[in-house]
Amino acid sequence: MQKVFLLFLLTFCAFSPAKDLHPYHVGSVEFNYNTKSKTFQITGKFFLDDLENALNEKYGAAIHFNEEKYRKQINENLRKYCLEYLKLKADGHFLKVNYVGYEEENESVNIFLESEPVQSPKKVETAVSFLYNFFDDQMNIIHIIVNGKRQSEKLDYPNR
Repeated sequence: MQKVFLLFLLTFCAFSPAKDLHPYHVGSVEFNYNTKSKTFQITGKFFLDDLENALNEKYGAAIHFNEEKYRKQINENLRKYCLEYLKLKADGHFLKVNYVGYEEENESVNIFLESEPVQSPKKVETAVSFLYNFFDDQMNIIHIIVNGKRQSEKLDYPNR
């Protein structure tokens, strides 16, 4: 039942315009282990307005997605933000995670990251607290995929 509710919630949120002030603050982060590169390819998806507000609050400077003149500052802010609010461990060792970039998609933003190489991990741990600095009702859906096996977890503020 919980999976059906989450699917409904993500579908509802994905198609509701941000100007209607969506009633839920939800994002998702997927950690997909690539056996060829031996890295985790990480994708985060968040509402554009929520992420914009969280970045503006965190760094004290107004930036706006959908405006080319802010692209460099957005990239720098997202790089710092991801470094602080996302941690990844494989087999008990923290992995360095590099910011790759972002893309805007209608009312959402996709963030792309990649870990340093690691041999096929047996145990994967994450700490994700995206948008917790701005919303005390933020929910992050986490997916970890290693060798085709998927595990998912719903994190409600303040759980990381």
